[in-house]
Amino acid sequence: MQNINILLLSVGTRNKIVEYFRETLNGKGKVIVADCSILAPALYAADKFYIVPRLGEEGYIETIMEICKKENIVGVLSLIDPELAVLAEYEKKLGDIGVKVIGSSYSVCELALDKWKMYSWLKEHQYCCAETYLNISSFRENLLQDRCKFPVFVKPRKGSASLGISCVNSIEMLEVLLSKNEEIIIQEYLKGQEIGADCYIDLNSGKVISIFLKKKLAMRAGETDKAVSFCDSKLYQIIETFVTEMGYKGVIDIDLFEIDGKYYISEVNPRFGGGYPHAYESGVNFMEFIVKNLEGNTNEVQVGKYQENIIMMKYNEVKIIKE
Repeated sequence: MQNINILLLSVGTRNKIVEYFRETLNGKGKVIVADCSILAPALYAADKFYIVPRLGEEGYIETIMEICKKENIVGVLSLIDPELAVLAEYEKKLGDIGVKVIGSSYSVCELALDKWKMYSWLKEHQYCCAETYLNISSFRENLLQDRCKFPVFVKPRKGSASLGISCVNSIEMLEVLLSKNEEIIIQEYLKGQEIGADCYIDLNSGKVISIFLKKKLAMRAGETDKAVSFCDSKLYQIIETFVTEMGYKGVIDIDLFEIDGKYYISEVNPRFGGGYPHAYESGVNFMEFIVKNLEGNTNEVQVGKYQENIIMMKYNEVKIIKE
């Protein structure tokens, strides 16, 4: 049987993801990783690592292709949002050398990255979501008619990891922020229970085969810092319908809010979320699903098969290496 060698890109500080893949493979293949910085701690948790050009720099995709050939890679995925669409764009070329892109299509990745397009899609398909405004004039018009209120969030139209987000309480501050950057959106402030959903959509069948839910208890730097697992059949159904309509594949991370019994979809990342270790340590092994798919097998549906009230608490670790 062919070795299941997997390439993880832009690994950064995601040591646990690398470790989980190595644990799951257990000799069936190697975990090769890449990053643009030698100071990415997760590099040193892998079987082998490469330093590659930054995304968008000359020679980037050629370097990735060469690594795939040299290491006999059968599956590749990225841990950052901007890289997802690039991999999807080169899906055919990678497929020609025997590499499966573990992720969604180019159009789906691009939609997830563009918050205005995602908002428009959610409204069109009648999902609850935060009201969003593309410019200050449309927001001001709704403000005067009492259809919206402060505070609001100002975000880059295309962005990830909660970078560039500001909470704004006045029209004056809004005007200042928008005068500095036109590529931002204004979004309703949602106040309710924050929820994270880690989902896996089988690469072969296209079915949602796993959903892990957690209530967020604390956040840090845009990621879930403390959370507790829970089950909810109503929310499983909403997520399954949404994911299927959108056409996601592989691993996705969804941020939601529960407000007065309604579930609002906030953000979608078509990759491993920062809180995924909670799911893995609760017995929800996406790495195993990926390996089975790469072996040509289809995973069985096991939505909600985990314990409730499992608490995750993150803490800092230090990696020391000799220069």
